[in-house]
Amino acid sequence: MRIIGVDPGTKSFDIIGLEDGKIKLDLSFPSEVVAEEPSKIVRTLEEFSADLIIGPSGYGVPLKHISELTDRDRFEMTLVWEEEMKEIPVLIGLQKMVSEMAEKNMNVWFIPGVIHLPTVPEWRKYNKIDMGTADKMAITVLGIYDQPKRLGLEYSDVSFVLLEVGFGYNYAGAVKGGKIVDGIGGTIFPGPAYVNSGALDGEVAYLMGEIKKWHLFWGGASIIAAEKILPPEEFAKRLDEEPFAKAWEAMKDGFLKAVASELTVVRDAKEILLSGRLMRIDELRKDVKDLFEERFGLPVVKQRGLEGKAKEAAQGSAIIGDGLAGGEFKELVEHVEIKKSYGSVLDYVKLPLNI
Repeated sequence: MRIIGVDPGTKSFDIIGLEDGKIKLDLSFPSEVVAEEPSKIVRTLEEFSADLIIGPSGYGVPLKHISELTDRDRFEMTLVWEEEMKEIPVLIGLQKMVSEMAEKNMNVWFIPGVIHLPTVPEWRKYNKIDMGTADKMAITVLGIYDQPKRLGLEYSDVSFVLLEVGFGYNYAGAVKGGKIVDGIGGTIFPGPAYVNSGALDGEVAYLMGEIKKWHLFWGGASIIAAEKILPPEEFAKRLDEEPFAKAWEAMKDGFLKAVASELTVVRDAKEILLSGRLMRIDELRKDVKDLFEERFGLPVVKQRGLEGKAKEAAQGSAIIGDGLAGGEFKELVEHVEIKKSYGSVLDYVKLPLNI
């Protein structure tokens, strides 16, 4: 059985192809390339001859086949007005890929975000949309796979808090009893991400007058330090310069607050997992690991998963696809209750929306 998982990241689209649970395809495409030439990545998917594909799901939808997607579903996956789409390569690429895969009648499924899961209590969802996009949910599922493998546990005994530090956004997720019970997505994360500003003060939003989608891809640590988006590796090498040191401290302060918040939800957490593009940079990960071990007194572990170079979200998506198809990870997918996902990302907003 062949399965593909796709992760539509801010910086790149990553693809993992599994054959009987083992990695056989491991690729990464810059998001700009996907926006300009989506056929290139779709051809790659076709050539792998997958039995099932987990498509780029954005903010997520309740588990749904591509043939069932409505225009409303596609809007909710990106939450961007058409006239602004051209400003964000990752969103252009996502929508173009979905259209082309639909035209080709490919067997593509789209997965939920954290807010769609029945394992997250409704009271945690009010006035939120981004509790963790579909790719962050997939990363968390990868953690639920990984911890029992390392520690010899049943899924029902899994408990951790996960911090994902990506290029665009940060995320903190809480897992108790092997189920996702909470999530703090990038646009409500307490403190700056590398590109995104993190939680946006309502007064700042008011004074801005009109929020555009590109504003959600600005204001983070790289902008604080250099007023432009630098490669994370260059940022890490300049931490002895005051603007970069201060920006990094701002990020770490947000990490602490987010993880501390999730540890109040999962008081029996066995460890804290570190994931994401910036946590692959050794000096940054070590700094965060040392900070967390001192503050929280828990083991801090770099997230592992399947062998491969592709980002964790692509691996998690492939695992989900395998489980949905009845493969090696069927029990895991049943345990996290993805098939019971429901609702809309907008269901819990109690403020007036211009839609």
